[in-house]
Amino acid sequence: MKPYITKESLVTEQLLNDIACLPTSDLSSVVEDDFFKKLSDADFMRIAVLLAQKSYDEGGCPIGGVIIDNETRKIVGKGHNTLVQENNPYNHGETSAMRDAGRKDFSLTTIFTTLSPCDVCATLIYMRGFSRVVVGNITSASGNEGMLREKGIAVEILEDQNGITLYEKYRKEKPELDIEDWKGLAAVGK
Repeated sequence: MKPYITKESLVTEQLLNDIACLPTSDLSSVVEDDFFKKLSDADFMRIAVLLAQKSYDEGGCPIGGVIIDNETRKIVGKGHNTLVQENNPYNHGETSAMRDAGRKDFSLTTIFTTLSPCDVCATLIYMRGFSRVVVGNITSASGNEGMLREKGIAVEILEDQNGITLYEKYRKEKPELDIEDWKGLAAVGK
């Protein structure tokens, strides 16, 4: 059976949203491998932003993450922040994407994150051996890019205006959750 999404498929917002919503384990049966090769870094960031929107729509912090294989450009993991939804302080966009990808050699991958990684996520990106991280928003929060570069990780900034706008809206609506997610519960009372 021919995959639904082929290399001839047009890259549209709806198609990227479909990819964001599908379980990663189902992508290989729905998306032809060559389709991923034509996606740009901006397209992968759009998928991450669509995952951030999913988190926001669920009442959570709008952060999404997508992990791709550097050679094939296939998505190997993706996720969104579910700190609020699952009442779990470690369910950030990046950690959810890593959990989805499983135990693998992350030095052969790139992680796309819609917001500059917090201290915990930046440390995990380094500890798991990622070779490259692409950040979609340093306007709203930044700080760990230098540490990641010092650890030998290629850090690229590819800001996505939709993601920035969404995060700023969330920050105004729920400032205490923004602080908890970004700096931890200890920072909320300060």
